[in-house]
Amino acid sequence: MCGIVGLVNLDGQAADADLLERMNQSIIHRGPDEDGKYLAGPVGMAMRRLAIIDLAGGQQPIANEERTAWIVFNGEIYNFRELKAELEKRGHHFRTDCDTEAIVHAYEEFGADCPRYLRGMFAFAIWDERRQELFLARDRVGKKPLLYAKTPSAFVFGSEFSALLLHPAVGREVDRGALDDYLSFMYVPAPLTAYRDIRKLEPGHSLTLRRDGELKIERYWEPDFSKKLKITEEEAGERALELLREAVRIRLMSEVPLGAFLSGGIDSSAVVALMAEESSTPVKTFSIGFEEQDFSELHHARRVAERVGADHHEFIVRPDALEVLPTLVEHYGEPYADSSAIPTYYVARETRKHVTVALNGDGGDECFAGYERYAAMQLSERYRKLPGVLREQVIRRAAEMLPISETRPSKARRARRFLRAASLPPVERYMNWVSIIQRDTKDELYTDEFRAEVGGKDAGAWLRPWFARANGAGVVDAALLADTMTYLPNDLLVKVDIATMAVSLEARSPFLDHHVIEFAASLPENLKLRGLTTKYLLKKTLARLLPSENLTRTKMGFGVPIGHWFRGPMRGFLSENLLSDRASRRGLFRPEAVRRMVELHTRGERDYTHHLWTLLMLELWFQRFIDK
Repeated sequence: MCGIVGLVNLDGQAADADLLERMNQSIIHRGPDEDGKYLAGPVGMAMRRLAIIDLAGGQQPIANEERTAWIVFNGEIYNFRELKAELEKRGHHFRTDCDTEAIVHAYEEFGADCPRYLRGMFAFAIWDERRQELFLARDRVGKKPLLYAKTPSAFVFGSEFSALLLHPAVGREVDRGALDDYLSFMYVPAPLTAYRDIRKLEPGHSLTLRRDGELKIERYWEPDFSKKLKITEEEAGERALELLREAVRIRLMSEVPLGAFLSGGIDSSAVVALMAEESSTPVKTFSIGFEEQDFSELHHARRVAERVGADHHEFIVRPDALEVLPTLVEHYGEPYADSSAIPTYYVARETRKHVTVALNGDGGDECFAGYERYAAMQLSERYRKLPGVLREQVIRRAAEMLPISETRPSKARRARRFLRAASLPPVERYMNWVSIIQRDTKDELYTDEFRAEVGGKDAGAWLRPWFARANGAGVVDAALLADTMTYLPNDLLVKVDIATMAVSLEARSPFLDHHVIEFAASLPENLKLRGLTTKYLLKKTLARLLPSENLTRTKMGFGVPIGHWFRGPMRGFLSENLLSDRASRRGLFRPEAVRRMVELHTRGERDYTHHLWTLLMLELWFQRFIDK
């Protein structure tokens, strides 16, 4: 596990060793392990390693036998021993027992198809001296990041923005169209970044930089929801548990202390229960709680820990956004506004004091339909079959008349939000529910200049291809595919990778094993969502392993009281940044519209929590990375 960087001078000049060193030192991992470099003519590659497997022999870069192919690699390959054995049968000779060397030999054997043979999380670069080509690849779901920039004089790549931005050929010009997408989603969707010069290699893709400077980018994986298994409910449950158990087992491979995040939700609880079955010693579990009881899940986590006999650790913290914000802005490198990054950072920081590897439950919702919006999508399909007059003139009008609070969540408020979008086509409906700042609010907020720059940009264009590529599957499967290919890698996995790497902790996600994802995609919709019951199959199957209270509890999410902070300890900080002359001069937002949002929220008249957090994180990014 490490961060990687590299460059290829397209003009043939020798790679700058000092520049490569500075890029490598900018990697956020600050662990005790080694750095490594490869320099040969116009090519330079480097890495910073957090050693997990083959502590003594896994130093990078690593080459093949003839030293004609060199690799730097970030991640873990869980099937590397099986892969190594197969490659040895084919005549390959290994010098180490590390997963990195297995990849470079797989490249020798299978060429650009080698990522298909890997099971795990990875981002790697291989310099092929014979072909004079650079080959990059990223894992199927995007657990590990990989950025690149191609300029007239150089091709630059790395794990983090800070490294690429050190290269003099890579500019900091802002992609304002990407900012419009960010304001919809809280993240910049791949392959875009907030910088015009930098792109993300998308999950499940490889990239080849050819000798003539041309790029070839190919997709090598995506889940297929069109081929459904003919399987009974009991068989499906047994197979799901079998695959999850194996996914957990192979992720217990480690030469350093290992544990698990435990929130008390279904997914992390399932992982911990299966770890306990595989382990001869009590599993180390880690939970974080907050002084605000509405945001604390400790009692749910404690119940699971007691059930499985875990060595359980609880941390109660009082999150200080002003303390942690500079760290988050620095490490994310581009605008990112999922506020659960704050508790994720805290739990990673506390966990790292005890272990070096932590398993988690990421991906369970996207595999087995855990979000309420999936039920809403299915319910909307039934609602749309009602006569239009009944829907618009009776039901919706009645809902609009219900008294609701503008500052507190309520069933009436949720019903009104559902009905406003329920009659729309699937993509537009889904966008209405997942977007943070919607088009009507953007029209009020944007300056004429910014509105003209982004034109009639449709953020739904990022979701539409995935709904179309669901291959005739139902609306729930279409939403699952869209989330797996957009929200999961661009939001959730970025959040966890940055938070854990910032404290030199490796996170592993059994639900994101591609065998688990592919099996879940092959299940009929009614085994994942039954009526309004989310994760139907998973809940039923896990009843033998987990307390019933954890299976039936309301989904909570990993939140902090940002809205409350904006009315209290962060009120001054919010105004100082969003209402400053510097922010106004950026020409993005109408100052009076921003001021109105701030004032209505801080007076408690409206709830603009997500809007203001999104605007604040954007402004802080500008200050750190653009105002140079």
